Amino acid sequence: MQKRKHGSPEHKNPLKKGSSVTDKKAERLQHVAELLNAVGRDTETKILSTLEESNPNLASQIRDRMFTFDDLTLIDSRQMQLLLKELNSEVLVLSLKTASDAVKELVFSSVSTKAAEGMKDDLESLGPRRREDVEAAQMKIIQTARKLMEEGKIVILGSDTV
Repeated sequence: MQKRKHGSPEHKNPLKKGSSVTDKKAERLQHVAELLNAVGRDTETKILSTLEESNPNLASQIRDRMFTFDDLTLIDSRQMQLLLKELNSEVLVLSLKTASDAVKELVFSSVSTKAAEGMKDDLESLGPRRREDVEAAQMKIIQTARKLMEEGKIVILGSDTV
């Protein structure tokens, strides 16, 4: 193994354009947000609440980078239709088990009346499920939504959209 000299072209300068300290911080914050998105809601809430007490600014920056199941309400009905086409109906129904009324309404309003009624019936007959199974279903939907966002197929409505 060869040692690299400090001045060699292979030595990466963390202050070079494109890899600034600010970029590194943003990248780290994004990694933390992705990790928190991957854990259960209870764990996420505990971590963010604890962080909020000691460093509210950092907690806010992480929250800004997170995409949660409730953030699905930030896409319009047409984009929701695109997302729904990518989903397994069983996963979708399971994910709605603990969903907010706003998410359920968006999903139901994005499909035909007959399909919405079918989903509502399936949801009512679902019975008790383990929280971790519901959260896993929600995570699959979040991951699919992120993939569609990265591909430019859907856009989250917010401060940076017009």
